[in-house]
Amino acid sequence: MVGSVEPAERRVREARDFPYRSELLASLSALILLWESPGLQSEILTSSGEPIDQPAHSALRHLAAGQPMRPSDLAEVMGTGASNISKILKRLEAENLVVRDTDPGDTRSTVITLTDEGVAAARHIYELGDDMIAQVLSGWTARDIARYTDLTKRFVADAISAAGDMRREGLRRRTD
Repeated sequence: MVGSVEPAERRVREARDFPYRSELLASLSALILLWESPGLQSEILTSSGEPIDQPAHSALRHLAAGQPMRPSDLAEVMGTGASNISKILKRLEAENLVVRDTDPGDTRSTVITLTDEGVAAARHIYELGDDMIAQVLSGWTARDIARYTDLTKRFVADAISAAGDMRREGLRRRTD
């Protein structure tokens, strides 16, 4: 007999749920799934009284990090389809947070740019992220935070470099 199953969005995955040999990769997998969970993000935004929904937050974050952006590129980085991006962008346009302009490099295409209100909303989103990480690290010492930050920056730089190599050459198989 099968026991009761918790809804997927309620059960937080832990590193032990991932059968990687690397404890680091298992921990990162659990963290990524937790923080990228639309359900968790929506719950946090709702309980924080945030008026913008999670998909709009995600779009604003991506636009703030790399605008102007074609809708198709935004859909790709958000991992969604064109029709969903169209709906998200319509909501953002209605709130005067983004505008569509003709792509100067290809007049058949459009690009999305943040308005001044959109820039302010995006800054607010990043402030919420800062509040979130401060809450997570509230029990850490300044020294531990600095050490973890330095190691994470190094890890990210190495991961970006390795990703380029992997795109060109594929994965190197372990030899142990």
